[in-house]
This record gives sequence, C-alpha cells and structure tokens, in this order.
Amino acid sequence: MTTLHATVNGKPVDIPIEPQLLLVDLLRGPLALTGTHVGCDTTQCGACTVLVDGESVKSCTMLAIQAEGRTITTIEGLAKDGAMHPVQEAFIACHGLQCGFCTPGMILAATCLLSKNAQPSEAQIVHGLEGNICRCTGYVNIVESVRTAAVAMAKEAA
Repeated sequence: MTTLHATVNGKPVDIPIEPQLLLVDLLRGPLALTGTHVGCDTTQCGACTVLVDGESVKSCTMLAIQAEGRTITTIEGLAKDGAMHPVQEAFIACHGLQCGFCTPGMILAATCLLSKNAQPSEAQIVHGLEGNICRCTGYVNIVESVRTAAVAMAKEAA
C-alpha cells in the first residue's frame, strides 16, 4: 500500500491505494465518482475520460499512483457553484447525447479541446474528440454542442 496525494474536483485527497490500482477504479470505487464510466478497458472508447492537470486522459489505462500530486477533474467536478459548465449546457441544448454513457468522456474531451482552442473548426472538433466513441449518435449533435459551447464560452470571456 502507498498513499496517493492528489486534488480531485478541487478537494485534496489523501488515500491509501494498491500500486496496481487504475485511476478509473479509484474514482468509481473509493471516491464514489461514478460519472466516469468503464467502457472498453483499452482506451478505445473514451467513456473513462477525465482531466488530469487539464489534459484529457483515459483513466482506464492510467495507474492511480501516476496522479500523485496532480489535479483530476471528473464530470462531477466540472460544474461550479451549482452552475453547469457551458459544455454541459451545450450538450443538453443541442441534444448531444442519447443514452448518456459516452457523454461524461465527450464533455471532458470537449472541455480540454476548448481550453486549448477557443474557436475550433469542425475538423478540429472532430479531431479533438477522436478516441471518444458514441454508439448512439451520428456525432452531428455532438459537434454542434462543442460549437455552441465555444460561442457561449467566448461570450463569458468577453
């Protein structure tokens, strides 16, 4: 056993873990953050996507111990002061989800993309979401959700 010291959704976490524990299992298990989904266990689907120090990471193949001293944001930590993040709002407004299984990972991947590129083109959005698979939609509404979020975030920043 070793102790992991990290920040998860803005809160310090000091928790004993086994060295082989995957980040997704830490999040869903002891931390009870079940918005991070387990899909494929091989980084193919993106359902387990979280932000680690602001970067989009697939938590099913990252060891929890690799998060030592880092900041992790899950879908539960994206909203601030009870208000949804603009990406979350856009996914609802544009119907960028159906069953919702891929949605947390899509939203976090989109949030990462928009933090680096505030006004991405359609091709850049598609590229930024590669590795996050939705089995229900044709991605049209997902791409529109990211576009809508980009506009909303630009208005907030102005």
